[in-house]
Amino acid sequence: MAELLDHDQTIRLFLPETMRCPQQAYADLRSKCPVGRMFFTNSPVVSHFKDVHDALRDPETFSSEVDLKLGNVRPMIPQQLDPPAQTRYRKILDPLFSRKKMAELVPAIRSHATALIDEVADKGECEFDSAFAIPLPCTAFLSLFGLPLSDLPTFLEMKDGIIRPHKFLPPGSSDLAKAEEIRVTTSQRMYSYFEDEIARRRAHPKQDLLGDLLAAEIDGKKLEHNEILDICYLMLIAGLDTVTATLGCNIAYLAANPDQRRRIVENPALIPGAVEELLRWETPVTAVPRVAKRDVTIQGFEIKAGEIVTFLIGSANTDDGRFEDAQSVDFEREHNKHVAFGIGPHRCLGSHLARMELQVAMEEWHKRIPDYSIKAGETPTYSPGIREVMYLPLVWGR
Repeated sequence: MAELLDHDQTIRLFLPETMRCPQQAYADLRSKCPVGRMFFTNSPVVSHFKDVHDALRDPETFSSEVDLKLGNVRPMIPQQLDPPAQTRYRKILDPLFSRKKMAELVPAIRSHATALIDEVADKGECEFDSAFAIPLPCTAFLSLFGLPLSDLPTFLEMKDGIIRPHKFLPPGSSDLAKAEEIRVTTSQRMYSYFEDEIARRRAHPKQDLLGDLLAAEIDGKKLEHNEILDICYLMLIAGLDTVTATLGCNIAYLAANPDQRRRIVENPALIPGAVEELLRWETPVTAVPRVAKRDVTIQGFEIKAGEIVTFLIGSANTDDGRFEDAQSVDFEREHNKHVAFGIGPHRCLGSHLARMELQVAMEEWHKRIPDYSIKAGETPTYSPGIREVMYLPLVWGR
């Protein structure tokens, strides 16, 4: 049997304080309990790189058909499907997010990054999440999808209502029933929005990502209405959250580590490597769930069919058993085969888009604002789960 994590060990994995620097908590877990069971749920949690890597490449044993409690009424496509059904959708979706197609977006994203920096550069300070980390990737995604930029506040509200419903509760409240009510109500709003948008597009076609979905075919048949809805649901949640979270984590790290920041300012050629290394070190999407399809043993610990298993990709990415000098951040690390975007058939569909956005953002920010730090007396605030730096006050030029 896997060791049962005690109350403090379990809670520690989800505390906002831990999310600021989770690497030590991961290291403790790997050394003391490589496969454990959560105190509250008794569900397994796996922390070593090899175990996480191998499991995510084995959908026949560890299925993605998990209810993520995100308000969706059907599985989100393709994330909550397993091969071969999932493979059919990836064949039409992967080309829409190819490296070549994403490279075509660079000029527009660079222009938008410059415009956002223009708004804050002379002020000498900003709250980075709201001023840059949210609007840059979100506007890029809405433009790619062909959705009106004027609706961005609505999309952000819907995204938070589904992923972070606690943001809409009174301060200090832990009313889980109310949070679930907010999530369900918000999901209905999202379905309704896309119902209306799809109807408009059928009447007035446009050449964009949503237009591509409406024209796409599998085995000679166009996607059904609900299939398009279920793809949109997933893409909106992912496209409006994960790059924002990653960008905030990167800048928070660099603000707190001026020697590392100066390295990329003095040598911008390091930025692609810095993006990869900070994806490894920070890993904003800290974990992914899978459901065991059969009884299986990992490192001598038994997992039963039907159990939901949490695979800690943040821990996997900082495992000394996989990465040389894993606890150091090295922007020139070679063969940096991290799993921040997952691995196997469910590897992140938007990884090329994310990498491009992160690289452009880091380049443009450091051209204009090379010397910044966290505002004196302030502490960045991190969310658990997906590690968004929801409050990141920066100052410069003082």
